[in-house]
Amino acid sequence: MDLFDAATSTAQGIPAAAAGAPLAVRMRPRSLDEVAGQGHLLEPGSPLRRLVEPAGEADRRAAPTSLVLWGPPGTGKTTLAYLVATSSGRRFVELSAVTAGVKDVRAVVDDARRRLATRGGETVLFIDEVHRFTKAQQDALLPSVENRWVTLVAATTENPSFSVNSPLLSRSLLLTLQPLGTDDVRALVRRAVADERGLAGTVRLDEDAEEHLLRLSGGDARKALTILEAAAGAALSAQPDVAPAVVDLTTIERAIDVAAVRYDRDGDQHYDVISAFIKSVRGSDVDAALHYLARMVAAGEDPRFIARRLVISAAEDVGLADPSALQTAVAAAQAVQLIGMPEARIVLAEAVVHLATAPKSNAAYLGIDRALADVRAGRLGSVPPHLRDAHYAGAQKVGHGAGYVYAHDEPHGVAAQQYLPDELVGARYYRPTDRGFERQVTERLDRIRQILEG
Repeated sequence: MDLFDAATSTAQGIPAAAAGAPLAVRMRPRSLDEVAGQGHLLEPGSPLRRLVEPAGEADRRAAPTSLVLWGPPGTGKTTLAYLVATSSGRRFVELSAVTAGVKDVRAVVDDARRRLATRGGETVLFIDEVHRFTKAQQDALLPSVENRWVTLVAATTENPSFSVNSPLLSRSLLLTLQPLGTDDVRALVRRAVADERGLAGTVRLDEDAEEHLLRLSGGDARKALTILEAAAGAALSAQPDVAPAVVDLTTIERAIDVAAVRYDRDGDQHYDVISAFIKSVRGSDVDAALHYLARMVAAGEDPRFIARRLVISAAEDVGLADPSALQTAVAAAQAVQLIGMPEARIVLAEAVVHLATAPKSNAAYLGIDRALADVRAGRLGSVPPHLRDAHYAGAQKVGHGAGYVYAHDEPHGVAAQQYLPDELVGARYYRPTDRGFERQVTERLDRIRQILEG
């Protein structure tokens, strides 16, 4: 199971990056101080820091022995597993849930137990993509976690509440890794350019090339370093006599075959494109809406941000003209959170097509704003006595609930009685349109209001 010779590392089984290893492997952090982002997990005294940097035997016993690391690709899950192992020279064994089975898991656990019995040291078992394990495979891990035969570090990109068995999850500490910010990835890229483990200053990265690389990485450090490595190789081949070789925007584009998109997530383009996107959905131009969606996706915009705007648009612009639009938008937001990119683009596209082609109404949106305007202007009034709470002792003595008509006992399920305070009788906040489902709402509401008004 060991991947490399133990003599090349501080812990048996830890991969020691060879000169020809991928840049992302060579630049893997050697300590918690080199870990980008995840500050919420690395506070002094945090469970992760106590596990990686135990102060003594008592502290080690108090530290959690099994972790489930949940986060997007390229946020440092594998790195943290390596650091857990290297911190105390523990043996490191890595399994991939894509290829490993119950037999492989049991073999590692049995070996770990033998090592503990013979004072051969502790074992860190890292399982990548643990969500791909079946229930039986995950159940096979329970005894080893329960008895601390191994320190389990399981990584997943999917919500553990749905993808990891409850018994295993309850015996582990769940740590959620956040997507890396642009500045976090920028720092990693610049370190890789200068560090002896990386490119050792053999290339220089132009500013516009760096910005494009950061957009394309989408907060994925591994992806960013892979792109950088490909571009650096191209630059060094094309400029053998230049030191350092220049990696410009054209070199980045050629290395990954993706054209640069003029889009700044922190500048005017960000606001202009999202504005045009929402206005295209509102205006029912599905082709324009898909165009602006594509620009944001290609530029590495956070898909969760796009999904949130679609939820708002479904409520604000489509409204009750098509009540299912909000259901689609909310489902899309949940799916985007669950599966991530690149597949999330398909979910977003479906939601965009639904919203853009749906009939539009902002009647509910305007209705709540009209009601809020009255409330803020002081037009409140007292709740009519027959609508007041009559469940507590003494309520009926002061007339609460007296004369209330139960709607379900009335024809059509509508009780003709006053609901608004006296000062607001006759107010009309919701004014449905004649578009889509609201056409039916208009007809029904007219009949209801006739009954209510006697």
